[in-house]
Amino acid sequence: MCGIVGYIGARDSQAVLLDGLSKLEYRGYDSAGIAVFTQDGLRVSKAKGRLAVLAEKLEDAPLKGSVGIGHTRWATHGKPSDENSHPHTDKTMKFSVVHNGIIENYMELKEELIAQGVHFVSETDTEVISHLIAREYDGDIVKAVQRATEHMRGAFALGVLTEHEPDKLVAVRFASPLIIGIGEGENFIGSDIPAILQYTRRVYILNDGEMAVLTKDAVELMTIEGNFISREMIVVDWDVLTAEKGGYDHFMLKEIHEQPKAYRDTMRGRINEDRSGVKFPELKGLTPAKLSSIRNVHIVACGTAYHAGLVGRTLIEQCVGIPVETDVASEYRYRSPIITKDTLVIVVSQSGETADTLAALREAQRNGAHVLAITNVVGSSVAREADDSIVTWAGPEIAVASTKAYTSQLIAFMLFSLYWAQSTGSKDTAWIGQQLAAMESLPEQVERILEQADVLKDVAEGMAKHDNMFFIGRGLDYAVALEGSLKLKEISYIHSEAYAAGELKHGTLALIEDGIPVIALTTQPTLVEKMVSNIKEVKARGGVVYAVTDETNVAGVEKAVDGTFVLPATLPMLTPALAVVPLQLISYYASLARGNDVDKPRNLAKSVTVE
Repeated sequence: MCGIVGYIGARDSQAVLLDGLSKLEYRGYDSAGIAVFTQDGLRVSKAKGRLAVLAEKLEDAPLKGSVGIGHTRWATHGKPSDENSHPHTDKTMKFSVVHNGIIENYMELKEELIAQGVHFVSETDTEVISHLIAREYDGDIVKAVQRATEHMRGAFALGVLTEHEPDKLVAVRFASPLIIGIGEGENFIGSDIPAILQYTRRVYILNDGEMAVLTKDAVELMTIEGNFISREMIVVDWDVLTAEKGGYDHFMLKEIHEQPKAYRDTMRGRINEDRSGVKFPELKGLTPAKLSSIRNVHIVACGTAYHAGLVGRTLIEQCVGIPVETDVASEYRYRSPIITKDTLVIVVSQSGETADTLAALREAQRNGAHVLAITNVVGSSVAREADDSIVTWAGPEIAVASTKAYTSQLIAFMLFSLYWAQSTGSKDTAWIGQQLAAMESLPEQVERILEQADVLKDVAEGMAKHDNMFFIGRGLDYAVALEGSLKLKEISYIHSEAYAAGELKHGTLALIEDGIPVIALTTQPTLVEKMVSNIKEVKARGGVVYAVTDETNVAGVEKAVDGTFVLPATLPMLTPALAVVPLQLISYYASLARGNDVDKPRNLAKSVTVE
């Protein structure tokens, strides 16, 4: 959840650390801090609040040195405060640690250390790590870190410094993401690639149970047990500017407008030139024979990715005709799901590091299921551990509220459903070709929607004056309504709920009162008449209804509502990839109208790497 960064080389480490943390602030922004080797020894500066607070503090009292570690925090143990901010040190101030993750047995370790005379100054789980390393140190920081981790249970990505060995930076990964950047006469650590991309494109991605020892001229990779390992270096081909705002006011708006490109990139190379089918050469295990043996599917994800999974469920059932269940990852393994060797489990995670999703993946594999991952990050834990993976090519997504990562997941589900249908013969080539032709039109259709952003801005500013809103839909529209409602509440803080429209009469209508805004998604031709009936039920109770429909269905809808946004026409199965875009824009402009921080909504972080 938190972001860590480290540097060793010849540059001013404070500047490198602050720059890296600015690229990681989406991972947490309750507090920030750095530790640097200075001419006076190891020194720490940290502060509650956004990174800007720390930067201002360092202007008055800079830490000068060429080796350091930094941290931006999303609070788990202990409230946001200066004391609970990282880096944490031992009582001698000779050892310093930054940590992303949770130490599950920290109370047990804390009580043990207190009994040994250690005095704690914070409420965090992380502080136990610095004291453990100090206790285990006998002149070799690498061995001290290795021994300390033997006592720890949970998830941790660590950056460790000691004043006793100022020429080394030690990094450890267990169940939390960590990468190593390789430079010339300098090396880096980071929770994510954007943190170091300004300085190097060459990276190692650590696996669970691995560590790295960095000097300015070399990097040694080894297991936590001390066995040296070799690892292929990855050269990152991202443009540095893709991690910047590119002239937009906010990352979220930039990422909404990047969706046409993300659609094209996710489809590129996966559709036959004659549109006769889909190709996934990367799916080595999901052969036609394997797909034919699958008897049921479980789709497991969290948050926005879960909503993509709800769409994926309908797509697979419509294309292949086998039963699909969709589960929230945090609940999946605790309900004892029925998993067999004939079960395909699809895990969906934008970052590929979501803790609950990883746990579900491992549970599924323990029970003999084949696991397919859909993720946006090559080399992530989910991508590496799954039996097969489909990478969405959305590019870096910085805003906490997901937009292009979500819609790229929809594209991946659409392609995979068609791939499965062609592999097993459940749909003929003509039908598949029709779907693919319509898919290739989606990017241009999204561009047409984005050209109407000003219309949606006016709608959103009216809705922003309310404290409660509702979204309704049926079928695929209900899945999109759930995502639209989530987007609105997570960045505008308007209380919003999404309901299957047919459920209104079973209690929900009690919440409708004069003037309350309701967004009705009405894109499915077979359900338009039913939706119009539900809209009239809302109108009869005083609700103000704004419909999102398409060119095919607008004639049957517009007379029943107070306002309409018309989407370009596409095939019913593909409408979620269009219908969600105006909802993203409404959420963005409503948040803006209420004066919120669009990219960094309160209490939330981008990548949830703890349970």
